[in-house]
Amino acid sequence: MTRKAQAPDVFDVVVVGAGHAGCEAAHVAARLGARTLLLTINLDTIAKMSCNPAIGGLAKGQLVREIDALGGLMGIVTDRTGIQFRMLNRGRGPAVHSPRAQADRWLYSRTMKLLLEEQANLWLRQASVCGLLVEGGRCVGVRDTVGVEHRGRCVVLTTGTFLNGMVHLGEQQTPAGRAGEPPALGISDDLRRLGFEVGRLTTNTPPRLHGGTIDYSVLTPQYGDDPPRPFSFSTAAIQRPSIPCHMAHTNERTHEIVRASAHRSAEMSGRAVGAVPRYCPSIEAKVVRFPEKTSHQLFLEPEGEHTHEVYANGLFNTLPPEVQVAMVRSIRGLEQCDIVRFGYGIAYDFVPPYQVKPSLETKRLPGLFLAGQINGTSGYEEAAAQGLMAGINAALVGGASVPREAFVLGRSEAYIGVLIDDLVTLSPREPYRMFTSRAEYRLLLRHDNADRRLMPHARRLGLCEDALWAALQAKERAIRETLDYIIHRHHDGLPLARWLRRPGVTFAALEAMDPPLAERVAQAVGGTSPSRERLLQEAIEQVEIEVKYEGYIARQGIEVERLRRTESRRIPDAFDYAALPELSAEARDKLAQLRPATLGQASRIAGVSPADVALLMVHVERAVAKNRLP
Repeated sequence: MTRKAQAPDVFDVVVVGAGHAGCEAAHVAARLGARTLLLTINLDTIAKMSCNPAIGGLAKGQLVREIDALGGLMGIVTDRTGIQFRMLNRGRGPAVHSPRAQADRWLYSRTMKLLLEEQANLWLRQASVCGLLVEGGRCVGVRDTVGVEHRGRCVVLTTGTFLNGMVHLGEQQTPAGRAGEPPALGISDDLRRLGFEVGRLTTNTPPRLHGGTIDYSVLTPQYGDDPPRPFSFSTAAIQRPSIPCHMAHTNERTHEIVRASAHRSAEMSGRAVGAVPRYCPSIEAKVVRFPEKTSHQLFLEPEGEHTHEVYANGLFNTLPPEVQVAMVRSIRGLEQCDIVRFGYGIAYDFVPPYQVKPSLETKRLPGLFLAGQINGTSGYEEAAAQGLMAGINAALVGGASVPREAFVLGRSEAYIGVLIDDLVTLSPREPYRMFTSRAEYRLLLRHDNADRRLMPHARRLGLCEDALWAALQAKERAIRETLDYIIHRHHDGLPLARWLRRPGVTFAALEAMDPPLAERVAQAVGGTSPSRERLLQEAIEQVEIEVKYEGYIARQGIEVERLRRTESRRIPDAFDYAALPELSAEARDKLAQLRPATLGQASRIAGVSPADVALLMVHVERAVAKNRLP
């Protein structure tokens, strides 16, 4: 083990919270050379999977691969701790293929902690933060509950569900950040005193079951892919056991129990204050709102390789314990089931994200960055993506003695760009979740090309190691040479590329038509590394997609260029929207509140019409010309 240097008295970056956002923020800031401190209430719960033991999924898998391409940890840790890997949406087009993995909950946390402990420039401390340190109109650190000040050039808040957290279980309510852990008190009060708007959200978890009391013989198993596809571009192959999940279903008896007790639900009764996730509803909400449905599908997901605990995905609820027992035992296969942890709801504070810049630094308080659920999102992947970007920008902008330009991804570059742009322009008032439908350029933003899209950024920032960069260059060379070969090589009078464009014709079929093709691709990849076979298959995949979807990709490319023209015109920070009476009243109010950075962002704000944007463009150009602003 390499000996670490003594911690400095003043850090470059202080990260509060060691959930999925905090881990990525601290790790990437330290990799960029910033002396970084990671503070957490409990060092034993770093990167704890508070909800389901899974990483990835529809659109979320794309986020994880983008995090990996930019030098993050989530993909690497998932590959080392996964117990089942599946590619979702295989029956549809490549734009919506999404990787997902079940993970060993305990091992994921331990693996992440060890990687953070081994990272140079990063120090971990156990402390409960209760306030912000502000000097000269800038955030310069935090204060913990025992009075210790942790000072830094900037602070990244990634507090998850801990801000004034309140756990709801039926009629019971207990102050907690999650079950069994204390909430973070005091930070919300400081934020309000500093002029921030603070709101309230709620989310739910399902019960955990003892797998030994489940009758799997009457349930439908769901197996992982063989062979599994890794998340991380640095993983040559997955070397982990595969454990199946099982599907179960609620029934009319289950729904009767839920309906009879819905008034005791913390969510349905209104005791749990705060907007709930629209796309991850509780079982009581589903039963009450969709009375015509006689059954709902459940996924019983193992929590790890060395535990019998099972996560009952689909039974999110805030019902009393005795109701949960009756509800679970009404389900076929679970008649004798024991609940080892009851489901519950948690209400917590968040900061509506119109108050942050695209860099995730707050507009009101320089030096303070927000990432994860504090910005109103739900999901590990959304949190980790924000943490990565906040950590990069904290190191570049807030924590550097000579600040550099903020790193911001556009909507046409990454799902991460879509996520953050949605947050700062739409400022959702309910938990935000990423979907493929939110990305208008999803054919360009596939999971399979995240390295090609984003590793050049990582290399420029210093976050892409030589071996990974060399592998990407080998893959790019193989793609170029293979495309050139099949465009100019003919079979029965037609170029091989024309054959590949036909429905049902695969690259393997081309190799059968033209035997030298396989050798040409292999030669183009070159090398003898353990990742060679993977690079070969990925290069072939890219060629097949580019040829088959050439027309669609070209059209989206034209749309991206059109978008860039509006995104490139910045709106001065001090622009006075009130001085434009020609704008609609709603547009003036929304623009003044959200203060978009560009005309492109302004065009995506609800209530701002195309006519408002056209008018705004004229006045912005005049203001820029008059004041010589950029």
